Amino acid sequence: MKPELQEKYLKEVVPAMKEKFGIKNIMAIPRIDKVVVNMGVGESRDDIKFLEQAAEELAIITGQKPTIRRAKKAISNFHLKQGLPVGCKVTLRRARMYEFLDKLVNVVLPRIRDFNGVSRKAFDREGNYTLGLKEQSIFPEIDPTKRDFRVQGMDISIVIKGGNIEKNLEFLRLMGMPFSK
Repeated sequence: MKPELQEKYLKEVVPAMKEKFGIKNIMAIPRIDKVVVNMGVGESRDDIKFLEQAAEELAIITGQKPTIRRAKKAISNFHLKQGLPVGCKVTLRRARMYEFLDKLVNVVLPRIRDFNGVSRKAFDREGNYTLGLKEQSIFPEIDPTKRDFRVQGMDISIVIKGGNIEKNLEFLRLMGMPFSK
């Protein structure tokens, strides 16, 4: 069974994009290739426990085991050595990707205090969209009342294939992304 957001893409978004932009070939319609969720944990250089906790929470949020990210080079001002663990990352594809985006758009973003929508300007040159969250406690799976809870931010990158920034903005709007006015 396909996730709800994938059904919405096939039944509503594809016909709307075809009509609005006059696209004849279905392969020219923007589609989500993958979603990358990244947590940078700078405090892990002092205590690896922080990184382990962040990785555990990221696994709970995404439903997939994260990979540990290591420093590529040494930076003395940040007391950073090459190869030191500095964060964790998950790359979501197929059904998990659609389920995560559905939860993000319909459950998580509305829980943000004083939320007025996400920025329309967070596209890179290729048309991918990146969203930063200040804390992981807005996800319903995370319990902020735990004794060792620490606030941890994350970056969510939505990699979109086929399309320019204008098309991708409309595509994400049709998928339900709440953009600011």
